Amino acid sequence: MPVAAVNDIEINYRLEGEGPETIVLINGLADDLTTWEYQVPAFLEAGYRVLRLDNRGVGQTSKPAGPYTSRMLADDVKALVDHLGITGFHLMGTSMGGMIAQEYALNHGSDLRSLALSCTYAAPGPFCSRMFAGWEELAPVKGVPFIMREVTLWAFTQDFFENRPEDLAAFEAEMAAMPWPVEAYLSQLNVIQRHDTTDRLSRITVPTLVQAGEEDILIPVRLSRRLREAIPGAEWVTTRGGHACLWEHPQDFNAALLEFFAKHRADPSAG
Repeated sequence: MPVAAVNDIEINYRLEGEGPETIVLINGLADDLTTWEYQVPAFLEAGYRVLRLDNRGVGQTSKPAGPYTSRMLADDVKALVDHLGITGFHLMGTSMGGMIAQEYALNHGSDLRSLALSCTYAAPGPFCSRMFAGWEELAPVKGVPFIMREVTLWAFTQDFFENRPEDLAAFEAEMAAMPWPVEAYLSQLNVIQRHDTTDRLSRITVPTLVQAGEEDILIPVRLSRRLREAIPGAEWVTTRGGHACLWEHPQDFNAALLEFFAKHRADPSAG
């Protein structure tokens, strides 16, 4: 895969498709660009070009000393799209990626045709902060694979555990096998611990969709609702599943996002 030397780091990315408009995808905590394997084929089939990347600190992108912030990672995305000459695009971020996308919209909003924020918040609040503090304490002791395996309890629904054990085992094995230094994990963890756009969201003017998994317990749905209420004119949709709804029920997730993107294409007849 190609690598772009920008913003004092090397960013691993993948750009696919020939469509006239681009969807840029931003991953969550500890996830690399393979996060979107269940979305990219549907987005390409709908006629979009798709750009995805490994965030700073994960996958094949550089892992400089942290801590990192959502603004820092948003500026990495900005440097990459500028390097590739992409503008007027649809920006989609899930979980931590949604936090990064908020900062992108606040600081580089003129680049965007639309903004989609999935399973994310404006600020963590006491519940999520307590959870993340536990991950911060456990990671140096038990290691990142342990944390990643346990996150499945928060990311997937009870139905998934009860009825799709083979899929669950495959996800857990893949997440636990990720070769990731504790220092890089903690640098990214800081992003979701410190992110706070609460007092600035009224400045977002790009068409926005806030999406949540209807059973999300990792980032409770009420936090996503608050995010939507703070962004002027933002649309709202829930889809089946929990925090990992993009993996657990990808067809529902993809349909909701594509319906939103289609409304904001330069040429609606193209979709």
